[in-house]
Amino acid sequence: MTPLFPSALIRRMTPADLDRVMEIAESLKEAPQWPRSAYLTALHPEAAPRRIALLADDSITGVVAGFAVASLLPPEAELEMIAVAPTAQRRGLARQLFFSLAAELRTAEVFGVILEVRATNQPALELYRRLGFVETGRRLRYYHDPVEDAILMRLRL
Repeated sequence: MTPLFPSALIRRMTPADLDRVMEIAESLKEAPQWPRSAYLTALHPEAAPRRIALLADDSITGVVAGFAVASLLPPEAELEMIAVAPTAQRRGLARQLFFSLAAELRTAEVFGVILEVRATNQPALELYRRLGFVETGRRLRYYHDPVEDAILMRLRL
């Protein structure tokens, strides 16, 4: 399958990327709003749990267009965040990020991925279902501002 975002270069996130990463997250009301310190912890190689943080650069413009973060607790991982800049959405970039992340997770001996998503976040739910995630439960009134349920999902790699 040819990627819809052919100019994407997937690479590891670095501290130098954090201004753009935070800008993308802040532009998405559904995305977790982590403070810079949380990203720095995610990038630290000795942090517990260990995390894999990837981002997608547009190789033509050099601009970061999206990113993904997963925490590892082998044999499982939690997809903590996948976010794509509004100008780069609906072109397969989130799927490319996830496929790259899944390859790294398998190398780390992770064979299952869990996540939680707002019940009203239909674009994310559609993406996760297309990737093969299945709903495993709900956490009622889990999110605040606005209050809504979290849908729990799982994928076997």
